[in-house]
Amino acid sequence: MKLRVKYTKTGAVRFIGHLDVMRHFQKAIRRAKLDIAYTQGFSPHQILSFAAPMPLGMTSEGEYFDAEFVSAPDFADMMKRLNDTMPPEIQVTEICELPEKAKAAMAAVSSSDYVIYRHEEAEEDVTSKLALYCKALMEQPEILVTKKTKSKEELSNIRPLIYNLAPYDKALHGDNRVGTENGIYMHLATGSVDNLKPELVIFALCEKAGVPYNRYDYMVHRLETYMEDPEDKRSLTTF
Repeated sequence: MKLRVKYTKTGAVRFIGHLDVMRHFQKAIRRAKLDIAYTQGFSPHQILSFAAPMPLGMTSEGEYFDAEFVSAPDFADMMKRLNDTMPPEIQVTEICELPEKAKAAMAAVSSSDYVIYRHEEAEEDVTSKLALYCKALMEQPEILVTKKTKSKEELSNIRPLIYNLAPYDKALHGDNRVGTENGIYMHLATGSVDNLKPELVIFALCEKAGVPYNRYDYMVHRLETYMEDPEDKRSLTTF
């Protein structure tokens, strides 16, 4: 039985890296006494795969992983058993069974949306200033920024990877767990083929607004992760 699990990562857990989150779920599954499937061989391990893990320092209410189970209880009971073993900052919010030909979570991801809001220790609300320049940035035919990889730096046009950029509107873009009323909304390409970090868009906004870029002026919170057509905005549990 292949299942997809949606979970949150909020609060101080944003300082925990992806590998530690993965180990956390492995232990939570054992503590919850769920009948997960294991690989064969000399060193068997749980069959888990995560979709588009976030960089350190970000929070989210739209994280996913796939897992194979030999058997599973009622999904509501399964969710309760998992959540009872975990802190409030990491909580399972949805579980669904995958169709037979469903893509793996990482391969299915096409985009994510985010809300960018003021860092609690920032001296001023820089995001409110930057929000005023969202429309002007979106009207540019190209947005050139320097993208860094492990091996090189290259100038790249990120405009095709920005699907939406606007002042955050809770009524329009949906409520969020961080509870912010003001900020910037972003819908960006995410995945193994096309992937755009929110930080690069913030950097481009800072250049447009003539504001010095400071990573610690703002927080990044992922609202949801989507699959297939970005215009359709289907969550990874919508089949």
